[in-house]
Amino acid sequence: MTADRWEPVAFKARVDEVLRRFVAQEADEFAAIDPVLDPVAGQLEAAVANGKRLRAAFCYWGWRAVGQPDSDALVRAAASMELVHAAAVVHDDLIDDSPLRHGQPTAHIALRDTVVRRPGADADTAARSLAMLVGNLLMALAGQLFATSGLPAAYLVRARPLWSVMARELIAGECLEILRTGAGPDTGASLKVIRYKTAKYTVEQPLLIGGALAGASGRLREGYSSYGLPLGEAFQLRDDLLGLFGDAELTGKANADDLRGQRPTALLAETWRLAGDSERKLLRALLGRGDLDGDGLEAVREVMRRLRAPDRIEDMIRARVDEALDALRGLDVPTQAATALTVLAHSVTARLS
Repeated sequence: MTADRWEPVAFKARVDEVLRRFVAQEADEFAAIDPVLDPVAGQLEAAVANGKRLRAAFCYWGWRAVGQPDSDALVRAAASMELVHAAAVVHDDLIDDSPLRHGQPTAHIALRDTVVRRPGADADTAARSLAMLVGNLLMALAGQLFATSGLPAAYLVRARPLWSVMARELIAGECLEILRTGAGPDTGASLKVIRYKTAKYTVEQPLLIGGALAGASGRLREGYSSYGLPLGEAFQLRDDLLGLFGDAELTGKANADDLRGQRPTALLAETWRLAGDSERKLLRALLGRGDLDGDGLEAVREVMRRLRAPDRIEDMIRARVDEALDALRGLDVPTQAATALTVLAHSVTARLS
């Protein structure tokens, strides 16, 4: 990546290398405590092995849009956003009891076979407990990587308060999703879950943290939020569609997960809002069933297609991307930053995984 051209692949490689080195060292030190910890240490590394590195990218351009130059120290700080994401993913998979992520067993599934089988031992409970602790450690490591990034202490101090905001809002979003799961579908409530569980820590907060590190003005920070919130919502709305209609080989997730868990997605809420009595009767019979099979999945998909609920979600995505780009055009930022943020706006919403 040069100073005036955004090269996403090169940037991702830089972030991947930071994460690989940092987490490998931490995993080695963790496993050195006792050999029995090796499988847990392995899950620390597995948690950061894959990812688009979007959160790091938004943090990076939150910095660059202020006029700051490229910096390896900033890339390390930005990479810490990916550890926050890794922690959230481990916890989210645990909460949702998801078996797959990126086509691989999730942490609590992978750790099940490593638990020593003893009379009366509950391997599932033990594995879930270990996964929870993996997520906790990843969140702690995120703060460590940020603090040791190499940026001046005065810069780090400016951004530190945003970390508590990010954590509070992320956990609030997870709690809202748990509390709304199984409740009557409601689009407004689903969008609130999206905003706090995903939109803020995926786009808005990384931008704001990058901006705070760089000394962004109040007006620019407001612009970051005006761009970041709708774009983050569009990102999760695309996830909702991919979760049910995407190619499982590409998404690495089971298509029926959201339906079996009866999660409060906007797609399901819009389907329910548009449905008639007979369609709601069918949905009631299928949603939340742990044994939902391929036929049941296709029956729900057919209802959604007939009601054009996926089209409604596509409209919501487009409207939010347009809102984000309108906000971006109103910002006084360097051309390369505006170009990169425009590219990111399209790439996070026009994707297959």
